[in-house]
Amino acid sequence: MPLDASSIRVKAMLVVPHPERPAHLMSTHGPTRENPRGFHRLIGGSVEFGETHREAIVREVEEELGARITDLTYLDTIESLFRYNGEAGHEIIALYSGGLDPLPPEHGGTLTESDGSVVPVVWRPLDAGKEFAPLYPVAAEPWVRSVVTRATAR
Repeated sequence: MPLDASSIRVKAMLVVPHPERPAHLMSTHGPTRENPRGFHRLIGGSVEFGETHREAIVREVEEELGARITDLTYLDTIESLFRYNGEAGHEIIALYSGGLDPLPPEHGGTLTESDGSVVPVVWRPLDAGKEFAPLYPVAAEPWVRSVVTRATAR
């Protein structure tokens, strides 16, 4: 997917903790110039004109995963400056946490992007280590850790 670097994109993303172990849901993406092993990204997508970021995350999850968000909680607004295959990108992200109904399977889950492409989703361990692809947006990492730690403590 080509990146439109001509403007700042507004996104809404969701941290989904695993209900039983210290992990969270991610979409997986193939290699890029910056990440030859690929990368992981939080679930979510773009806010459309005339839509609030809360409405956007509800719509994105319904469209991509066919799921309903439970216990939707606004966390913060974060900023992401990045490069994707050499192109600069800039996103402002409304970050949420919540559960999903239904939950994706432990293995073999997918989501459908707005362009129709199918992307795998995985339950990424909280302490993923170097064998896993990097997590984006990077600025969400402290929130992911906090949400997953709280959910695991219940």
